[in-house]
Amino acid sequence: MAHDGLPAVTCSSEAGNRLLAELRPADLDQLGSELQTVALDQDAVLVRAGDEVDYVFFPHNGAISLMIDMANGQTVATATIGREGAVNFLSAIGPSPSAMTAIVHVAGTASRISAVRFRAAFNRSPAIQHALQVHVSAMLTQFQFGAACNALHPVEARLARWLLHLRDRVGHDVLALTQEALSQMLGVRRPTVTLLMRNLRASGAIRSDRRGQIEIDRSRLMAVSCECHHTMRPEACGPISLSGVGMMSASH
Repeated sequence: MAHDGLPAVTCSSEAGNRLLAELRPADLDQLGSELQTVALDQDAVLVRAGDEVDYVFFPHNGAISLMIDMANGQTVATATIGREGAVNFLSAIGPSPSAMTAIVHVAGTASRISAVRFRAAFNRSPAIQHALQVHVSAMLTQFQFGAACNALHPVEARLARWLLHLRDRVGHDVLALTQEALSQMLGVRRPTVTLLMRNLRASGAIRSDRRGQIEIDRSRLMAVSCECHHTMRPEACGPISLSGVGMMSASH
C-alpha cells in the first residue's frame, strides 16, 4: 500500500502548485473537497515500486525524487518533482502498480487526492487531461536526459545537477539534505559522495555542508554541472497553457 502516514494540514490550498493553479475553477471543482493539504516529511515514502497507487500528490513546495530500486539493493533517481507537477499522475490512466518509488528528499506540503477520485475527474475534464499531457511531456524530457546523463557524464557533474534541480524546486540556496540521500539518488556509495562534496567545497560551489544541511553557491555549482541542468529545469518546458484543452479527448 502507498504511504498513508501523512498528517492532514488544512483543506485544499492549490495555489502553491503550478499545475493546479492553472486550472479554471470549474475544472478544479472536479477534484472536489477530497483535495486536501498534507505535510511531506523528509524521507517519507509516498509509494513504493510494485505497490498500488492510492494517492496523487501535487507538491506546493519541497522536492520528491522518483527512484528506481534494483534487485541488489542499489537505487538511483530518475527525476525530481516540485511545485511544477504531480506524483503518481499516471494513475489517471487506470489502476496499476507503481514502477518507481517516490521519496520526499526536501520536506514541504502538497495537495493530495485519492487516485480513484483523480481518475474520475480526469475522465470528465479536458483541461485536466491537457494539463496532465503537458506534465507527461516534461517528465519524459527528465527521464530521457537523465538516462543519457547517468550514462555519459562524470558523477561530480551529476551531483551538481541534482543539487541544482533541488534548488530550483525549493527556491533557495540552503537544502535540508543528507549525504545518504544523495548517495541513493546518484546510485553511488556514501564515501564517494563525501569525497565529491569535499571537492565542491574546495571549489566554492558549496559554502557549507553541515550534517543534514547543504548551502550552495548556485552560479559556481552551475559551472560544475553538465548541460543537462539547463534542459531539465522546471521552466525549460514552459508554462502550462489551457489553450489546447481539446488535445486530449474527454472520452478516456
